Amino acid sequence: MLRADERQREKVINEIEAFHDRQDAGRQLGEELIRYRGEDPIVLALPRGGVPVGYEIARALGAPLDVLVARKLGTPGQPELAMGAVAPGGVLVLNEALVGWLEVSEEQIERIAAKERAEMERRLRLFRGERLGPTVTDKTVILVDDGIATGMTVRAAILSLRQQGPRHLVLAVPVCAAQTAKELRFEVDELVCLKTPTDLLAIGFWYENFEQISDDEVVRILEHARGERGEELWGAR
Repeated sequence: MLRADERQREKVINEIEAFHDRQDAGRQLGEELIRYRGEDPIVLALPRGGVPVGYEIARALGAPLDVLVARKLGTPGQPELAMGAVAPGGVLVLNEALVGWLEVSEEQIERIAAKERAEMERRLRLFRGERLGPTVTDKTVILVDDGIATGMTVRAAILSLRQQGPRHLVLAVPVCAAQTAKELRFEVDELVCLKTPTDLLAIGFWYENFEQISDDEVVRILEHARGERGEELWGAR
């Protein structure tokens, strides 16, 4: 017998034209973004789920693929409830209303942020090895994820990129909650989103296949993307 959430998922898939998987979503986004092929863009994916989506976009555009690691800050005692996010460059984004309502102290915020920054650096080393990150100054950058609910992590990633002065910043995502999409349009130069449901439910509902992506899979996809281009993209440290 199907559980309630599984029945709801089946109902949504039956009522909407769900993506088959992240690769399918990436190919559809690639078609929407093909006009950027001549601009020498850089595709940066948010791991883990954004990487297979970003891979298909990068292939369509003949662009390099790399990652931008940002980390959600879970609230004390409720780690799945996001009160903010951190990203490279010292970026810290907070949901001030939630922090105030839950009376989260500055000490608690800093402790959680320090833990997530350490994890962010660990993942960057894992995904890039000794390679340097891309230089995005005066470049067209396409930031990719597999779906957006509240957008805390994406907002941190956008701020991190803005510090580096890209010429044109595009946020590309298969599905995004309608209200979040409305807000994010003002934070990037262009938002390319294929579905903006009023009732998102959960990102996984919008995919027929939404399997967990492992760190090893992220590394494999990035290495495959580099191999296809036949070059070490950013050089070694």
